Amino acid sequence: MTKKLTMLAGSFVLLASSALTTLAADQEISWIYCGDKIDPIHEKYIKEWEGKNTGWKVTPEVVGWEQCQDKATTLAVAGTPVGMAYVGSRTLKEFAQNDLIVPVPMTDEEKASYYPNIVDTVTFEDTQWGVPVAFSTKALYWNKDLFKAAGLDPEVAPKTWAEEIAFAKQIKEKTGTAGYGLPAKTFDNTMHQFMHWVYTNNGKVIDGDKIVIDSPEVLAALQAYKDITPYSVEGATAYEQNEIRAIFLDGKVGMIQAGSGAAARLKETKINWGVAPLPLGPAAKGEGTLLITDSLAVFKGSGVEEKAIEFAKFITSPGPQGEYELQGGAGLTPLRPSPKVDEFVKADPSWKPFIDGIAFGGPEPLFTDYKGFQNVVIELVQSVVTGKAEPADALKKAAGELEQYK
Repeated sequence: MTKKLTMLAGSFVLLASSALTTLAADQEISWIYCGDKIDPIHEKYIKEWEGKNTGWKVTPEVVGWEQCQDKATTLAVAGTPVGMAYVGSRTLKEFAQNDLIVPVPMTDEEKASYYPNIVDTVTFEDTQWGVPVAFSTKALYWNKDLFKAAGLDPEVAPKTWAEEIAFAKQIKEKTGTAGYGLPAKTFDNTMHQFMHWVYTNNGKVIDGDKIVIDSPEVLAALQAYKDITPYSVEGATAYEQNEIRAIFLDGKVGMIQAGSGAAARLKETKINWGVAPLPLGPAAKGEGTLLITDSLAVFKGSGVEEKAIEFAKFITSPGPQGEYELQGGAGLTPLRPSPKVDEFVKADPSWKPFIDGIAFGGPEPLFTDYKGFQNVVIELVQSVVTGKAEPADALKKAAGELEQYK
């Protein structure tokens, strides 16, 4: 039995568009490709694959980030699916339970080629439902000049939550500048930011079909959020993570957690900065982070499922994928270890924290209604940072609300 599709409200408005005329031909794999243009590396490998598969053609359709997943969903629900599409891995469970995509099982050798826990981002019920194509992690950035002004060692980043909170407090009290940038806007990355804290304390939200968010590990993360809020940017609910990053780039906050893109921007500023693994909570087993992947999903009913799986695995195989990830400015955390990745990190050591956090990182929790889950976590965070609820009470409430979305 399929469950009601809820993740992409409003997608059906596209049904009247000319997109419905774009049907997959017998020898064509149509690909909804998110972004502004096709990456030249993908163009190169599409031609290579076509050259080895006579009679087959891969036809990418470039669709803007805000519309691409809606379009893939609309076509699938209408019974006119594309061969494959670029989607957030967080949505794979919902697609699968609505019988819109087919499994993309991996061999043990394929699984072993990835960094630890990556395959978990596309797996539920012991089956893989997509092929990872893009990956991001987070690390801690700090402003060395603000550390020095506050009487802290500018070359030493906090290694634990306790140190992070203490450093933020000292920066705020000694310099009058916010010590930490905590985003809590009604925005998806508010949930992402909190999950980094959950995974740096060995916590979980869901285990199989069991909600386990109401745990000592997650409670400690929520309490740490409450404790650091007084020393953070004022009015946390007004900011999402990119707005917090902008404040850091302006030199007006001591520490933030952000992706590799911040490093690229910082290199163009005069800020004296450092980057380190995310600080750890008391129950941590090692450096962690939220593992966010996007995937290629193969849609059911296109008539080219088998060949689409073959192509999806080819375009994300170590050679093409490694070249795509490690090109200048791509800003993607590598999905697999390799000598080329080692060379890449040696040439730019700022990448090391983003890879070190993978070993004990965790995937975006897979829910049947991902947006429902996301909204519960945002409300959880906002209720605590605004002082409307105590962490234990807020967590218990969230655990109950999540039952309907698992």
